[in-house]
Amino acid sequence: MTRPQILTAITCLALTTTMAQADPLGGLAFSDTTPHAATMTPTDDFTMVGPEDLMQMDPMNADGTVRAIVEIPTGTSAKWEVSKDDPKAVYWEYKDGQPRVVNYLGYPGNYGAIPGTALPKELGGDGDPLDVIVLGQAAPRGQIVDVRVIGVLKMLDGGEQDDKLLGVLAKDSPFAHIETMAQLDAEYPGVSQIIDLWFANYKGPDGGMEGQGFEEADVAQEVLQAAVANFAASR
Repeated sequence: MTRPQILTAITCLALTTTMAQADPLGGLAFSDTTPHAATMTPTDDFTMVGPEDLMQMDPMNADGTVRAIVEIPTGTSAKWEVSKDDPKAVYWEYKDGQPRVVNYLGYPGNYGAIPGTALPKELGGDGDPLDVIVLGQAAPRGQIVDVRVIGVLKMLDGGEQDDKLLGVLAKDSPFAHIETMAQLDAEYPGVSQIIDLWFANYKGPDGGMEGQGFEEADVAQEVLQAAVANFAASR
């Protein structure tokens, strides 16, 4: 191949690559770099389905860690969640007719839901599965991860209590050995403040979010057990 032919081939390849990247998923750059769990099958750009009912999974492991379904991997902004209509599916939430993207820095931890839980408003929840923030490297969307719960972030959303558990990836993570908020603050200064500030501000200055600080692991366990019992009672 001559030099002009090589240059022409390179130019064509570059144009093809640019065209392939010109229409990223939901308008998000690098959206195709976020993997999904191997057990989940995408049915379109906005839905993935797995083989089992996610909400029927046992929330607790024998070693005291909990299972969490990753909806939003660390560092990403697309707002996915477990479907309320099909508990085998995780879907990209729609808002105002568009797939929802958080207009802020990417999530500071993996964000997800704990199966087999439901916390009513009178106990500080919203009736949905417990939200959990999981510190550690990004996990694939739809992945079930083992989490050690170390605290609970007390939040108000529009004046209503909307608490979120805080945990760490229990395996293969720099945070895996952390067991309490005090230990987190001592070994990783600033992390809890970052989490608190992020959730207080990610909806914007008029988003209605208000952080009320963290409670320790014992309080988080009380919230978790109440949510497990409430879910069981509702079956």
